Amino acid sequence: MSYLPLDEYQRKWIFTHQSMPIPEHDLAQIKPMSEARAAQLWKENISAQSPDSERFSSSDWPSKESNWPDSVDWMANWEDDELGLPEEVLNHLDWQDDVTVYFCYEKYNVIETKWSIFRKHWKNFLFYDDGPILIARRRKQALWFDSEGLVQLGYRS
Repeated sequence: MSYLPLDEYQRKWIFTHQSMPIPEHDLAQIKPMSEARAAQLWKENISAQSPDSERFSSSDWPSKESNWPDSVDWMANWEDDELGLPEEVLNHLDWQDDVTVYFCYEKYNVIETKWSIFRKHWKNFLFYDDGPILIARRRKQALWFDSEGLVQLGYRS
């Protein structure tokens, strides 16, 4: 099985938190991957040897500064109820709504959804902001969030 039922996902509360609940029809499109599938995606797209963003090796594409030409503050938008993703992020990711995205917390914790769902509910995903990377199927653009409130805008190599 490639996905876990959301009810079995260890961090389900970030999507059902009373302060930012997600409607049922959108919840159905948030798919936590099984550990085996998450590890496979991580190995093929993020790092073959590092289990999380804190331990990337020099051969991992995210560790190369040249892949991250820009960064922007995301925390101010996260804390404001009226604001969505920073404009610079939206300009960097000119993806169609139906593009499949992967929000990669670490090797065994990856969520698959659509760009439209992530864009609408990005604040829920960032309840955990300890280095997650957002990538998309067949796209080079990437985002790397940090707990200091910055998101690096970059490109997979």
